[in-house]
Amino acid sequence: MYTDLEIAIPGNGFVPAPKEDITQHEIEALKTRFNLADAHTHQSQSHSQRRIVESLPELWYGAENQTQYQSEQEFIETFYGFHGQHTALKRRDEIYLVYAASIGMHITATYLRKHNLAVGLIEPCFDNLHDLMKHMQVPMSPLDESLFRDSDVVYDNLVEHAADLDAIVLVDPNNPTGSSLFAEGNQAFLEVVRFCREHDKLLVLDLCFAAFMITSGGERCDVYDILESSGVRYIAMEDTGKTWPLQDAKCATIMSSRDLNDDIHNLVTSVLLNVSPFILRLVTRYVQDSGADGFASVREVLDTNRQLARDSLDGGLLSYCPPQINTSVAWFRINDPAVTADELQRYLQTHQLYVLPGKYFYWHRPEQGQSYIRLALARKPEVFAEAMGAMKSALEAYHG
Repeated sequence: MYTDLEIAIPGNGFVPAPKEDITQHEIEALKTRFNLADAHTHQSQSHSQRRIVESLPELWYGAENQTQYQSEQEFIETFYGFHGQHTALKRRDEIYLVYAASIGMHITATYLRKHNLAVGLIEPCFDNLHDLMKHMQVPMSPLDESLFRDSDVVYDNLVEHAADLDAIVLVDPNNPTGSSLFAEGNQAFLEVVRFCREHDKLLVLDLCFAAFMITSGGERCDVYDILESSGVRYIAMEDTGKTWPLQDAKCATIMSSRDLNDDIHNLVTSVLLNVSPFILRLVTRYVQDSGADGFASVREVLDTNRQLARDSLDGGLLSYCPPQINTSVAWFRINDPAVTADELQRYLQTHQLYVLPGKYFYWHRPEQGQSYIRLALARKPEVFAEAMGAMKSALEAYHG
């Protein structure tokens, strides 16, 4: 019997079993020495974060001794306040907590299907969004990321490409490219909101990478102030899961415009009762810690690994694609048109390196994604340095 690694070795006459989505690749990558696939946080704890871990009994009993509502409100106040989203806090009782961003997207997809809405989904984007809506049989059309780059023409682009759609689904900052409507102020976002308001479109926002606007040294504008004051119909999701090194202890949120709130609330309660109060207290402490250190513990790891990836890999077979917002992943273009992302991924796997091929992010045009690979950066710097050394050597041998 051959393992996936053995059948990936060139020349043995076998090829790996195909994967249906990115998550299946990420599961396989967990078996590999250098897992550069999933964007989950695998870096070490900072000094102050280690003190939080040492206080776990205190957090546990503290959660026991307050109500679920108190745990939820403490998290909501801390998380949205840290992100500068003060307008959302005016409706804090209509911010709903779920234990994963994918649950929030599943609730959103259920709403879209229930109301028979045709969706325009940004491309490229993380394939989980597309797959959830596909499984819910939500009709989708691609909205190329390039449509949103120039604030002067965003509105006209949407008139041309989204007039027949009912909803616009965007990811900001985008995963995997790091593009953002807020990269140069908020004018591009204002134009998207104006289009949706004037043409009666539902705006769905995946803001799960929004913390990286802060780790990049910027500030988030109050998105909910724009949404609420415009009168646009919206659903917005946020998340902690890609930011803090919590071994997948996390919380995601979902909030909507007032006119959608009853529907969304009923869908949320059909899925779950609550997020663990212990997890809420734990995540709240990590958010508070980042407030105290100016996000240094997260930013420094990502900056170190991003620069190392760029120094090690940029040039030759791969070119680094600079993002508008630095996130926890790096996007590289394959310079040789004869080399596909699938082929390069299989080759790197034989060197115990697991990266993601770009085809899954290009959910409508997977062939376009064959020119890209994605690397995760949220890793221990010393382990990441070993991975970059191994990958540089492997690429030199492959290209040579």
